[in-house]
Amino acid sequence: MKKIAVIGSGTMGNGIAHVFAQNGFDVALIDISEEALKRALATIEKNMDRQIKKEIITETDKQAALGRITTITKIGEGAKDVDLVVEAATENETVKLDIFRQLDEVCPPEAILSSNTSSISITKIGAATKRADKVIGMHFMNPVPIMKLVEVIRGYSTSDEVTKTVFEISKQLNKVPVEVNDYPGFVANRILMPMINEAIITLHEGVAGVEEIDTVMKLGMSHPMGPLQLADFIGLDVCLSILRVMHDGLGNPKYAPCPLLVNMVMSGNLGVKTGKGFYTYNK
Repeated sequence: MKKIAVIGSGTMGNGIAHVFAQNGFDVALIDISEEALKRALATIEKNMDRQIKKEIITETDKQAALGRITTITKIGEGAKDVDLVVEAATENETVKLDIFRQLDEVCPPEAILSSNTSSISITKIGAATKRADKVIGMHFMNPVPIMKLVEVIRGYSTSDEVTKTVFEISKQLNKVPVEVNDYPGFVANRILMPMINEAIITLHEGVAGVEEIDTVMKLGMSHPMGPLQLADFIGLDVCLSILRVMHDGLGNPKYAPCPLLVNMVMSGNLGVKTGKGFYTYNK
């Protein structure tokens, strides 16, 4: 496998394109927005400059990697001759299902279609295609160039061969793949999101303030970042979406999103990307 398509050029998409290109793959980075693609390339270049300063890569490595990335605004053009697709569009089921129907039409029959979804059912995504055996989850962690884990999620129909191939590709990216079955939230978010939600409930009920809650978790539990700050970095809208998927899919009231989280998302305070969440951020 040498040619990859990445759908979506946001935080996760540009990070995924970065690691594939850095490890020798030709990447078609696809987004409907030309402006978003320009921002993605600027982010990739900036992150590679950081790697140069840390002596992880050289300037020559950077230029070679950037040369492997092509930006395209149409799925039909970018994905028509690829070996693997990694979808990293917004965490919205309707959007993802529509993208996978398009990919199923335009990609070669042998191409593997993967999703970076953090909670949406791989089985359901696979059912929207005529190649459910070749549909799989590749859940990268943020920031992608730094974090080692890839959750490899098997849908009900995902084949052993495809799972093995995705494991091998993940290792080529210097990642550590972990096989997970297809249940709401998978492993990472099934454990992480209830913790974040409980931190928000603790704030909502007035047990302690934002900085106090995060300090307890950082100093008391050795977390590198407090749960409220982490929620800001993930995006409060993404946290809410994942909790709702888990609540609906598992039917357990313990996954019900805190009303404070719901209100913050409705008000447009989504964390780092909007400049305000539990903390205030400026550029």
